[in-house]
Amino acid sequence: MASIMESGWLYLITHFSDFQLASMGSFLLHESVFFLSGLPFIYLERAGLLSKYKIQTKNNSPTAQEKCIIRLILYHFSVNLPLMIVSYPVFRFMGMKSSLPLPSWKVVLSQIIFYFILEDFVFYWGHRILHTKWLYKHVHSVHHEYATPFGLTSEYAHPAEILFLGFATIVGPAITGPHLITLWLWMVLRVLETVEAHCGYHFPWSLSNFLPLYGGADFHDYHHRLLYTKSGNYSSTFVHMDWIFGTDKGYRKLKALKNKGDSKQT
Repeated sequence: MASIMESGWLYLITHFSDFQLASMGSFLLHESVFFLSGLPFIYLERAGLLSKYKIQTKNNSPTAQEKCIIRLILYHFSVNLPLMIVSYPVFRFMGMKSSLPLPSWKVVLSQIIFYFILEDFVFYWGHRILHTKWLYKHVHSVHHEYATPFGLTSEYAHPAEILFLGFATIVGPAITGPHLITLWLWMVLRVLETVEAHCGYHFPWSLSNFLPLYGGADFHDYHHRLLYTKSGNYSSTFVHMDWIFGTDKGYRKLKALKNKGDSKQT
């Protein structure tokens, strides 16, 4: 397996420059993973499939879904792509490389875990700041246009928010200067996580059913349903920050009431 990966990676670094791989390569990978993982949830909602796992009964109109897709394409090309191009010198300065040999799985795993923990911490505080009155009204309210989120709404946001909260995603790699393949893996996992958190469905196989500290769709869907001053659940991936600072109390009370009601029915 390692030799196959190295052969494939050798092809990439032989035929493309570091800049092409780190900027355009990252952008194409992001777009592919984001839309391939997010679009199926639009189909599920329109077709009414697996509706028993849908967290909210309300559905988004096709017009609202199409508006989201059009805005996303616009923002991705006008904000995300330029940001990837501009950030390339920073990552190079911090030690990012694309040459062989590829990093060991231990190095990759330790860096990915560090990125998730740091991103969640930075995102939590940045997200809470965006829920202050002025910033919510003028910036973050764009993301909350969809009170019933679906996968693609995870990146539907004001350009200023994309830049502001995007810092949480890139700060870890900027500090450690990882191999490009680690950066790509981190990007893929982060995209899949945020799409899942906004998907609007809680399945029996959802990660939150198996990982106690993982938030998932049910945790974040609560955040979208309430007014900005009372929402809570500000973390991106895990639940510990909200638990520590008491910003998940409303969610935990609601879950307790729901569980109590379910137990009475049984």
